[in-house]
Amino acid sequence: MATDNRIHFWRRNAKVPGRYLKDSKAKVNNLKTKKASSFHEFARSTNDAWDIDDEEDEDFLTTPTPTSGLHSNTPGHNQQHQAADADTEESHEAPPAGPHTPDLQDLQEEDGEDSTVNGQVVKSNSDAHLNTSAVRSTLQKQQSLPVRQLIPLVARISDQNASGAPPMTVREKSRLDKFRQLLSSPNTDLEELRKHSWSGIPKEMRPVTWRLLSGYLPANKERRELVLSRKREEYFGFIEQYYHSRTDEHYKDTYRQIHIDIPRTNPLIPLFQQPAVQEVFERILFIWAIRHPASGYVQGINDLVTPFFVVFLSEFVTEDVENFQVAALPLDTQRNIEADSFWCMSKLLDGIQDNYTFAQPGIQNKVKALEELVSRIDEDIHNHFKRYEVEYLQFAFRWMNNLLMRELPLRCTIRLWDTYQAEAEGFSHFHLYVCAAFLIEWRKEILSMVDFQGLLMLLQNLPTIHWGNEEVGLLLAEAYRLKYTFADAPSHYKR
Repeated sequence: MATDNRIHFWRRNAKVPGRYLKDSKAKVNNLKTKKASSFHEFARSTNDAWDIDDEEDEDFLTTPTPTSGLHSNTPGHNQQHQAADADTEESHEAPPAGPHTPDLQDLQEEDGEDSTVNGQVVKSNSDAHLNTSAVRSTLQKQQSLPVRQLIPLVARISDQNASGAPPMTVREKSRLDKFRQLLSSPNTDLEELRKHSWSGIPKEMRPVTWRLLSGYLPANKERRELVLSRKREEYFGFIEQYYHSRTDEHYKDTYRQIHIDIPRTNPLIPLFQQPAVQEVFERILFIWAIRHPASGYVQGINDLVTPFFVVFLSEFVTEDVENFQVAALPLDTQRNIEADSFWCMSKLLDGIQDNYTFAQPGIQNKVKALEELVSRIDEDIHNHFKRYEVEYLQFAFRWMNNLLMRELPLRCTIRLWDTYQAEAEGFSHFHLYVCAAFLIEWRKEILSMVDFQGLLMLLQNLPTIHWGNEEVGLLLAEAYRLKYTFADAPSHYKR
């Protein structure tokens, strides 16, 4: 019944890319040497995938990293990787005013396997334990795979859409003009700005729009420069006051964990492997942690800086963001990007801080809410998880902790956050319905897996690398439908 309602509410297109391919499914099953029918069997036969020797980092506290963003302009390593700025081209619009049926274009399905992208892994110390024959077998399999053109992880939306949409349509130009009009008015109408931002923000307008929607900038245009100047000075005042304490006994564990986590943040994107960028992230996360002692730093918060950093960097970069050397920017510009990223991330975390306090009660409640919601939306999936002893916490914890950033390419996260910032309680409440819609998107693939290990591997490695604006639009439209169809559920989640 729930599935029929979903089909009739939105017109679906059978050719939507991002479906789980049969070949990929076979690859998941081939990874199992012996099927584990329950979680307990799986746990007994599985080792930790993150076998990282953290002791290597014990000496880093004795040699603090130079703060190039503060005192010197340290050049980053020159790395090349294909990418472009995140640009917005909305494929369909599901405004909060009421249900809307999007007109979908026929989309072209791409052949090949996602494993050519997933093959680009970052080596950890655990790689040393791989035997030679396993490595040789993996390389032979990769060489036999069909070649497919990779889509940049931070891509211009018009370039990465499978539908091949044009860079700028008449409708998009009209929307761009509307954003310019709203932002140039003496007092920006924030409700009107949210209404237009829900279906995506043009790239040119995104930096200032995000600052406004996050509450960092005032609606009054005359006050904006004064507020920006004051808040940026305040942030660097925190740096002068607190950052030197990172080597103190009380804070060294916090800084050490940040120092370890930052290289793991988007490891496939060269931008985030630059020393200058990693130093910026260290300062942002450390200052936030010591100013919020109730939670401190928790793994996952490091991911939440990246969309803001990329968006504010794109304000000064016309070339590919992924390849851009941040150290080449004027020092004042680097400082402004850093301060704005800190304040906007802080505004976001203010609304979901119970996700990161002791025992992370916010995430526990949201995972429970997702379980209750899915049981009402799609009983077949819910019962399938129960049959094979899959707990929602085993896959949905990361969805809530990282706001789906580990499940979606960065370009999709930026588009998703356009809507989250336009939606009332987007990060804290609407995200629940997005997670439910995201889970139901893989209904066919989930029901086809008939063992615990296969289900868990599928849910932790969903093939979204080729997703773009079209797929995110569908996801948000379905989440919007679920929000209003199940507005009274789950009752214990709504406060």
